[in-house]
Amino acid sequence: MSSESTIVVNDIHSQLNNTRVAEIVKVDSADAIHETIIRAAEHNQSISIAGGRHAMGCQQFGTDTILIDTIQMNRVLKFDKTTGLIEVEAGIQWPKLIDYLVETQKDLPWSEQWSIAQKQTGADRLSIGGSLSCNAHGRGLKMKPLISDVESLTLINADGKLLTCSREENAELFGLVGGGYGLFGVIYSVILRLLPRRKLERIVELITVDKLQEAFQQRIQDGFLYGDFQFSTDEKSDDFLYRGVFSCYRPVDFNTPLPDVQKELTESHWNELFYLSHADKAMAFRQYTEYYLSTTGQIYASDLHQLSIYLDDYHHELDHRLGTGEQASEIITEIYVPRSALADFLTEAREYFRANNVNMVYGTIRLIETDTDSFLAWAKQPYACTIFNLNTTHTPAGIEHSANTFRSLIDMAIARGGSYFLTYHKYATRSQIETCYPQFAEFLRLKRLYDPQERFQSNWYRHYRNMFGLGETKEYSLDSIVIV
Repeated sequence: MSSESTIVVNDIHSQLNNTRVAEIVKVDSADAIHETIIRAAEHNQSISIAGGRHAMGCQQFGTDTILIDTIQMNRVLKFDKTTGLIEVEAGIQWPKLIDYLVETQKDLPWSEQWSIAQKQTGADRLSIGGSLSCNAHGRGLKMKPLISDVESLTLINADGKLLTCSREENAELFGLVGGGYGLFGVIYSVILRLLPRRKLERIVELITVDKLQEAFQQRIQDGFLYGDFQFSTDEKSDDFLYRGVFSCYRPVDFNTPLPDVQKELTESHWNELFYLSHADKAMAFRQYTEYYLSTTGQIYASDLHQLSIYLDDYHHELDHRLGTGEQASEIITEIYVPRSALADFLTEAREYFRANNVNMVYGTIRLIETDTDSFLAWAKQPYACTIFNLNTTHTPAGIEHSANTFRSLIDMAIARGGSYFLTYHKYATRSQIETCYPQFAEFLRLKRLYDPQERFQSNWYRHYRNMFGLGETKEYSLDSIVIV
């Protein structure tokens, strides 16, 4: 793509990261990555890396960088049906990987089939490289973040060299790349550890947060593998941030039939729920609860049940239907607290949201186990993970209102020995960063050690480099570019 015209990219969900890039290069091989890096070095240009473009903290874009787009780098390179190891190019997205596994193993008995262990929830069309770069997680009840499912990866570094990184080879780099947001090179391929494919039964009940920790523990003891809790967002109700839909999945016999037709929400159903989540939260929760309770006992495949419908650009139609006259979207934050502190944390959050007119439209709670692999680990202990989707008007005041809310939630987490996820925004203060990620300054130092020319950059990286006073050679504007 020509660098003579103005090229502006943005994230898919919040759509608050309009960024001018010098060029977009769609790579389809390791050689193409190598050539792009060498050319960038010859012209002293920086590189940013994007896959599905869902990250909301501008980790995948950098002003005036060459943007490497990995979407065409989507092949399965090797699948060992004996060990359950599969090597894929890093640009492959989760639906294509799952489709490949289902199709390749369709003639095998269920007891011999393999499945992904986990993927991020909410959106499917993220690349494996992007999911690993933010060290995402799913709704496994006893799982660590995604890096724990990675056997090894290959990385093309700032010198254009292809390196193998694992827990045994280039181990420090392996830990830096997983959750390193593309700052140490371009991931070319990933070897994932698969799990045996299972048939699962969904069990659904309506409970309250004061019973949730005990309920999660009981489900784990009973052998359930996946689960989450989706709470009411109706601030006018006593159920707000208190009562929710508790859905968990337990293995059943391989011979249990998978029905051809089951109750499921269609795209039109989701559109209506999105509208009600903004216009009539009580009705949204009622309809959502009724649907999920009606599906208890349904049987799912352990991979396919992790897929979901995501409606691209849903907020454009929604804004028009709501008639607000202002552009808006949802910004997400994910807050971690020790599981024993969850109910108390949500009580304080409930009071804050009501007192400050915070417009939350969706929220869910999941579990995570301690991450022992990544350098910039967010899962420092077994946490309860709460995701908040805040409706945010695209005005300075609207964005700052959400930013203040996120900072307040982080303070609530810190007071309870918790933390937050770096991926969704960059509104945290330096004090909050250093408290939640005391290794962050060392992370930045290691970035410059492995990439002394800072070949790989993003506006996320530049933001924190400036915050920590590390200096830069050129001024870059972080202001959004408005396209008329």
